[in-house]
Order: sequence, then structure tokens, then C-alpha cells
Amino acid sequence: MALSGKNIRQLRSLAHHLNPIIHIGKSDITDSLVKETEAALEARELIKCAVQDGSTLETREAANLLANSTGAEVVQVIGHRFALYRESSRDDIEKIVLS
Repeated sequence: MALSGKNIRQLRSLAHHLNPIIHIGKSDITDSLVKETEAALEARELIKCAVQDGSTLETREAANLLANSTGAEVVQVIGHRFALYRESSRDDIEKIVLS
């Protein structure tokens, strides 16, 4: 799903106030981290992630790898943090309505 510029701006504004819930450390991106990210995306649709100093990955590289592994879209990369979005298939959560 390709996001339009308007969608990305909307998601960036929503992601601004989020705290990182996924932390990429010295073991970089593992299968368990991918599963944890998928579960977080299903529950929230929009998440913020952080790349810690011990990681060998650059932030943009980590964002792209994790997005490809989970089928998500990279919304924004700033410093050591990035935001991912994927529409949830669950009906019991409040979904983000993209304009």
C-alpha cells in the first residue's frame, strides 16, 4: 500500500507524540523482533521504533528492513527513531482513518 504525501503528513503528526515501543539493539533485527513488531502493528497500526547505540544498522537501513519484514510502510526517520504504519486486520481496535 503506497501512502500519499497527505497520508504521510497525517501519520507523521500522529506519530510525533508516541514513545518508541520497539528497540533495536546489538542483535539488530531478529525473528523475535519481527514478530514483536507485527504484534504491535496489529494492535496499534502506527508505532515508533528506536535504534540504540549498540546496533550495527543505520536508522534508515533498520527502518527499511523492518518495514519489508512486516509489510509496513516507513512514515518517518529522524535521528535514531522511525515510525512504521500498517493497517490492522483486527476489528476490535480504533483504526486510523487516512484522509
